[in-house]
Amino acid sequence: MTILDGLDHPVVQAPMAGGGSTPELVAAVSNAGGLGFLAAGYLTADAVRDQITRTRELTDQPFGLNVFVPERSAVDEAAVTAYAAELAAEADRYGVALGDPSGGDDDWDAKLALLSEAHVPVVSFTFGCPAAEVVAEVKRHGSEVFVTVTSVDEAREAVAAGADGLVVQGQEAGAHRGTFVNEGIDHTGLIPVLRKVSSVTDVPLVATGGLATGADVAAVLVAGASAAQLGTMFLPCPESGANPLHLAALAAGDTATEVTRAFTGRPARGLVNRFLSEHSAAAPPAYPHVHQLTRDLRKAGDPQSMSLWAGQSYEFARPLPAADLVRELGAGARKALADAARRWA
Repeated sequence: MTILDGLDHPVVQAPMAGGGSTPELVAAVSNAGGLGFLAAGYLTADAVRDQITRTRELTDQPFGLNVFVPERSAVDEAAVTAYAAELAAEADRYGVALGDPSGGDDDWDAKLALLSEAHVPVVSFTFGCPAAEVVAEVKRHGSEVFVTVTSVDEAREAVAAGADGLVVQGQEAGAHRGTFVNEGIDHTGLIPVLRKVSSVTDVPLVATGGLATGADVAAVLVAGASAAQLGTMFLPCPESGANPLHLAALAAGDTATEVTRAFTGRPARGLVNRFLSEHSAAAPPAYPHVHQLTRDLRKAGDPQSMSLWAGQSYEFARPLPAADLVRELGAGARKALADAARRWA
């Protein structure tokens, strides 16, 4: 039994680092019977603590916190320097300076210390699997631990480390791929990877990647998931902290998505724009170095230089209140399952 078994609706709001996930969004989702997730990525431990406190002021229901695992892949510093040279013209275009690609671990130790006092109901990890001792320590303080995986090998590693459940991510997902490494990425679609992972473990699975409707939620439940996680669909909700320019690009609905390292140095799916088209080929697998390098370019106020993260079904995103979206997804899943049962009765 996990927290997933107690949800009124099998809907998880994806943690969206960079502003999308707010305490207001998380609380609205959890209050509606889903599971909301804060995103610790890019924030200091103190800022995360403040968000946890605010979320608890808004809901007494379970919610989750997602933490980035420090990068395990080696970084080619010369490739980062070469990419910086390529981006010099972009800095001139927008009148900003390139950031310092210094690396770092996203305040990892301080965030682990915070977990020991915050007692967040669910903690998920992305970009890798923490050591078994770390997983055990987080669980000792009352949190269930989930790990984002994109392949069978990653799933086996996470289960061996003691994970209570897995967030199984297909290549359709918007924003970063949750892979443990930065090269040799497995780009399997959601249903095939869900099928593969469910064949090697019986821990609860949360399916994510390109999901948009209640029928999609039903599909992954039938395929073996305990719940569905959606991110892009929650971006236009009024409780979201998404950038208005990002929301306008999603609403236009006329652009393809591609996976790129151009903005952060890690593969991530976003709307195709000028920056993605011109720099994807040269971007090295260097995270968080590239993320730091392009920070002010992404903040220049031009959608053509922004990381416009979006899943493959982004056209279906609508500006609904988060609670309405959760209930709609839950009702739609139940209807889809009932309709299927009638057709084959």
